[in-house]
Amino acid sequence: MNNMMITSAAFTHNSRIPLKYTCDGANMNPPIAISGIPDGAKGVVLIMDDPDAPRGTWVHWTVWNISPSAADIPEGVAPRGGIEGVTSFGRPGYGGPCPPSGTHRYFFKAYALDAAIVLDQNSSVSMIERAMEGHVLASAELIGLYSRAGR
Repeated sequence: MNNMMITSAAFTHNSRIPLKYTCDGANMNPPIAISGIPDGAKGVVLIMDDPDAPRGTWVHWTVWNISPSAADIPEGVAPRGGIEGVTSFGRPGYGGPCPPSGTHRYFFKAYALDAAIVLDQNSSVSMIERAMEGHVLASAELIGLYSRAGR
């Protein structure tokens, strides 16, 4: 049974992501809490992406090998022990919502794995997803919405 959950103190599921966490604000990651991680998990993967981007899914943040005991991620801080991968912005680390037009959905997806992932920070989301295959114990998803003023 999958009881894993991902939540944020900054916004609720399917609600607006505050300006602070976007390219229009401080562009820092929101606080994220991952709970219900199953016993036996060796690490947690976090992927944030925007499937509504005009040129296909835009990856905003990837982090893997987050310790299951450190799955509460503070605002503006990379997860302890986690490795941040390259995003669609071409660099590691968080890149906040910045849609060119309309309201976009931002998916924060957490995966509990039964093994650590052996990749370096230059790894893409597709490399991370391949490394996760066959190792996912549980998963959870949080969706935030954002549209830029006047667009």
